[in-house]
Amino acid sequence: MSNYDIEHSHGTHVVHDGPPQAPPLLLIHGSGASGGFWSPVVPALAGHHHVIRVDLPGCGQSPPAPSYDVPAQAGQVAALLDDLGLRHVAAVGHSSGGYVATALAEQRPDLVGSLALISSGPRPDALLRQPFILRVLLAPPLGPLLWSRRSDAMIRRGISATAARPVHLPDAVVADVRGITYRVMRTVLRRNTAYIAERSVPERLAALEVPVLVIFGAADPRWEPSSAHQYDSVPNARVELLPGVGHLPMVEAPETTSELLLGFTATAADSPTMIPEA
Repeated sequence: MSNYDIEHSHGTHVVHDGPPQAPPLLLIHGSGASGGFWSPVVPALAGHHHVIRVDLPGCGQSPPAPSYDVPAQAGQVAALLDDLGLRHVAAVGHSSGGYVATALAEQRPDLVGSLALISSGPRPDALLRQPFILRVLLAPPLGPLLWSRRSDAMIRRGISATAARPVHLPDAVVADVRGITYRVMRTVLRRNTAYIAERSVPERLAALEVPVLVIFGAADPRWEPSSAHQYDSVPNARVELLPGVGHLPMVEAPETTSELLLGFTATAADSPTMIPEA
């Protein structure tokens, strides 16, 4: 499995895995994360796909951006795909990365052949009361004071609080999280809420003619797990709830998540809703 990094001219950091000639699979991380969060599923996915992992603006190794609006972030991803000359990718988003993937399909249907959303809350009222450590870190008065002083152990506790199973977090992932500023994190969260408040994700997806897979942990502590069934109203959508899994299926249950994604991309490639190559 080949692996190489590219820093593109517009600033997006991207890591490629798998054969460049294989069907493209785009992985978009969630708020406060980075492309490194996908590492547990990459080996299986790269056996069948050209896997493209991006760091969104202000996250991981990508620099800050003037705007963190979801459509603006999708525009940066579109520019990256244009640079790479890719079309009809299978776009996979975790948590708010699912919003960026959805916005990408809204803006540029020529770029997206199928969509998979993992732990992406459908609308604001599905958000649960957040784990205590996240409430402390993300809200005044303590958040601004503690954020820059977070220890590695505190970062690990914050991430683990969103999981329902023990998770292994490599040092590189912790370092990526440490690099995100409090201002960027708060801004991203506000912009994500604005996007799904304006129009719910199921409503947005229903207007798109692409196959959709929704994966949700049945023990997600961030979003009401039963809200995953709001996606049942989306044509061409399949919803999978994973028992005993929290907000991080690709880290908590990488084998199951990989199998679901590979089965979906294989089926979606044969779907008549796919836009044919020009």
